[in-house]
Amino acid sequence: MEAYLRSCRDVLKGCSKNSTGLHVVLGNEACDMDSMVSALTFAYFLSKSLDCKKMPVPVLNIPRAEFPLRSDCTFLLRETGLSQDCLLFRDEVDLHGLHKNKQLMLTLVDHNILPSADSELEDAVVEVIDHHLLQRPTSPSCPITVEPVGSCATLVTERIAQKAPEVLDQQVAQLLYGAIIQDCINMAPEAGQVTPKDSQYAVFLEKRFPKLPQRGALFQSLQNAKFDVSGLSTEQMLLKDMKAASGGDLKLAVSVIYMTLEAFLQRRGLQQDLCEFCHNHSYNLVVAMTISFNDNKEPFRQLAVYSSSTVYREEMSKALEKAKNNSLDLKPMSSPYPDVKAFIQGNTLVSRKKVISIITDFLKEREKKAYQSGNIEDLDLDDDSNQDQSESQQCPEDAGIEDDTQFPPTPMNSLVEGCPLDNGLPKISPEVLVEKVSKIASMEDTSPEGQ
Repeated sequence: MEAYLRSCRDVLKGCSKNSTGLHVVLGNEACDMDSMVSALTFAYFLSKSLDCKKMPVPVLNIPRAEFPLRSDCTFLLRETGLSQDCLLFRDEVDLHGLHKNKQLMLTLVDHNILPSADSELEDAVVEVIDHHLLQRPTSPSCPITVEPVGSCATLVTERIAQKAPEVLDQQVAQLLYGAIIQDCINMAPEAGQVTPKDSQYAVFLEKRFPKLPQRGALFQSLQNAKFDVSGLSTEQMLLKDMKAASGGDLKLAVSVIYMTLEAFLQRRGLQQDLCEFCHNHSYNLVVAMTISFNDNKEPFRQLAVYSSSTVYREEMSKALEKAKNNSLDLKPMSSPYPDVKAFIQGNTLVSRKKVISIITDFLKEREKKAYQSGNIEDLDLDDDSNQDQSESQQCPEDAGIEDDTQFPPTPMNSLVEGCPLDNGLPKISPEVLVEKVSKIASMEDTSPEGQ
């Protein structure tokens, strides 16, 4: 796999105009371990197929500069002997340019809908493998594998085991095993994440590769790496494991924070940090889901809703409190800040994946009411609420400073928006990219190292 990934990375070198195109395997914009592993391993699996029409290339859906924040991902790569230098990131590949030149095929793993910023790439999607709620329409031209398992890596393992088990080696197996163990909380039924299929393929990998790390030890090592937030700023903590959602005038970040909520709220200058985070990245609300573990290694979840707009803050808090399908069993707790509502989450089985589903339904209903009232711009906000809305883009020291920046409404169902830190780093041209990969693909097929 090392040789294959290095060959993909090498497309950033050289220059050529002829091309056959690329088959990009793209994970979601949180780029957590499950997303990273699913993209890497499924692309590798596709690269071994005789029916492969375009060179499969895994692309991690964040800028390279953000990857060090995924400390559990970097740990797993080190443990499996893979270098970060082998990887390709979203800010290094011009997907829109490739699509414009009709040189792009796209497989989505660990998500099943493209964000609004990538909506024009939709007709390039040829397959979907995911374990989240299905939000895209079915199509004969795009096979969809969506099952509510604990880890998307489980579905990738199943595909490889059924279609090309020879692709599995110690390195590939350890990547898949780590992602499954991590997402399924060490396969513990009481955590509410594992399904029979997850257990089936975890055991499959253990039996086929007896030298895999011991399950409990691997999980603890991954957790230690994931929960290491020492030295991170509040912004980095929010970006470390974040997904975005939007509907109408409301754009929010949903971040998992790896410490207790009490510790998070006690961070020096937190309210200012939250305000600046929203202002800098064009969010008007943040949902922070904290997770920690008690002495018995049982998960303990808390939740905070931040917005300088009273309307947004109250609307979201009520939607989460009243959720029925995935009841969070929220109990209010004290908060040192008027702009932050804090809760203990009694139902620890409800993960962010399920909270995102609650938020999606809330945004749909909110937009539906706005359209019915014929007032989509204000979304039923009164004059005071509109004042709150404008103030939500200003930190205390910004008060009185005019800001003419307007952000267009984003279509509903857009769960993951374009990365706010994409700083426009130079991208390789589509022609150079696909031609270089095509040459490398032919080399890879004849190289003993790549087998």
